[in-house]
Parts: sequence; structure tokens; C-alpha cells
Amino acid sequence: MRIVVLAGGIGGARFLRGLKQAAPDAEITVVGNTGDDIHLFGLKVCPDLDTVMYTLGGGIDEEKGWGRTGETWSVKEELAAYGVGPDWFGLGDRDFATHIVRTQMLAAGYPLSAVTEALCARWRPGVRLIPMSDDRVETHVLIDSPDGSGRKAVHFQEYWVRHRASMPAHAVLPVGADRAAPAPGVLEAIGAADVVLFPPSNPVVSIGTILAVPGIREAIADAAVPVVGLSPVVGGAPVRGMADKVLAAVGVESTAAAVARHYGSGLLDGWLVDTADAASAAEVEEAGIRCRAVPLMMTDTDATARMAQEALDLAEEVRA
Repeated sequence: MRIVVLAGGIGGARFLRGLKQAAPDAEITVVGNTGDDIHLFGLKVCPDLDTVMYTLGGGIDEEKGWGRTGETWSVKEELAAYGVGPDWFGLGDRDFATHIVRTQMLAAGYPLSAVTEALCARWRPGVRLIPMSDDRVETHVLIDSPDGSGRKAVHFQEYWVRHRASMPAHAVLPVGADRAAPAPGVLEAIGAADVVLFPPSNPVVSIGTILAVPGIREAIADAAVPVVGLSPVVGGAPVRGMADKVLAAVGVESTAAAVARHYGSGLLDGWLVDTADAASAAEVEEAGIRCRAVPLMMTDTDATARMAQEALDLAEEVRA
């Protein structure tokens, strides 16, 4: 079985771990979000790609869900002693090494897709991890200026990490996406897939940014294979993070049914909602998307594997 998964950060990475257990013999290609990428301290940082790589390669900090296990912070402390920021984004010593290698390779002329492949040679995540694009795309968020001077756009990481999404988001802007091209292998993987999965990642700034790259949404919509998603919203609230803030910015309610309609029947064939939202299944079906209610809390790898299997089973229903 050839499976393509569009993945953001923590939720996507943990879902992939369960998917590998549910389908150990499958060829899994992961199209990773790069809209969260940011340049810090002269280095290219790719949070979502690294979270997938570390999680599947056994190097993730399980408690935080991001960064390296057994991390130390000497470099960050020394930078702070020099008065060099930003101080709101934490890069550990081990994590710095990844960003140094990536930045050196990019400076030498290698595209991000080739760099990612080289980094994965160390971590052996058991999937093929491809960035959505080799071109620079950065998600920005339009907010009210703290000084009351009007509105301004800030990098998504500043909105999410520094401000903790504490103010309303008026718009989400995938800057550069309209001029970007899918990375080598992305469209080919979609064209050869037996199933495409949308994990319970952020539908706006993770999966939504991937779909904003010209050609990717169209390739998925045109693929003659089941496309199945899992709701990141349970009981009217995001399972993790502050997805409700960015959903509001694009005019989408924080409900499982609303997120399904946001993707649309032209893209989705099947949708899984949590048992807490079983009453919304009929609404999703009315939108032309086959829907099932199953437990969707990734409490451990076994529970996540059962979720992944439910998604694969729903794909088979759609195919039949």
C-alpha cells in the first residue's frame, strides 16, 4: 500500500507513528509543511519537518512534543548573555546542530528536499519525508499592533510561540505560496498513491499551507484514490494548540463538521470525527463526505494506531 500523508508538527508526527504501527508494510510518503519555517541566528529552522524526523527517529522530547530529548541549553544561554535574541524561541544545543547542517547545505546549493533526505539518513524515520516545496514559504498572521497603530503581519511563530495566540488573528497569509512549486516527488507520490490521509494537524496553518502550494490541492482532488481526514477538533475545541484562533481568522467554526466542510467534498472523500461529535456525522454526510465517529484521542501509540486503522478502513469503504 502506498500512502501519502500531509503533515504539520506534533499532531502529524504522532499520527504517523501510529500509522506505521497500523500499516507496517506500507510505503508512506509524508509531505511536510514548511510554512512554519523561520530564520533564527542566521540559521534555517524547519520546525515541522524536524518534529516528524525526530519523532519517528526516536529523538523527540516526548513531554514537549518538539525539540530533542536530553536537551541542554548552553548556546541559548550564551546568546542571551550577549543580548542576542529572540529569547522567545527556544533552540537547544542538539537542535542547533541540525539547523547548522541544514543551513550549510542550503548555502552550498542543495535544495531543501535534498537536505531533508540527507538529514533523514541519520534519523531513519521509516517514511519518505518531503518538504511541500523547495521554495521559501512563510505563514504570517495579521494582528492588531500592540501600540494601537493599526494592524500588522507577524511571522506565525511569533504569533504562536511569543504571543501564544493571545490576540485575534484577522487573516492567515501563506507568503510566497502562490509563487512556490511542489518539491520534487510530491506530485509523483500523490499520483501513485493508494490513499491520501489528512492527519489531525492544524487545518489552516499546517495542511492548509501545504494545499496553498499550486498543484498540490489539484493533484489530490484529481487523484482517483480515497482521501480521508481525521478531525483535529473534538467537542468544539482543538485537541492541542490554539487552532480555533486561526480557524476563526478564515471564517471557520471550531467544530468537526465545519472543518470537514472547510476542506470540502471536492477534496475529502471520508472524515473521522470523535465519538463526542457523533451527532455531527449526519451533517458531514449531507456535505457529500462519508463520515464515521471513532475515538480520536492520541493517548498512546496503540490508540493512535487504532485511529490510523479506522482511517484506512474508511478509505476502503470509499473505494468499494
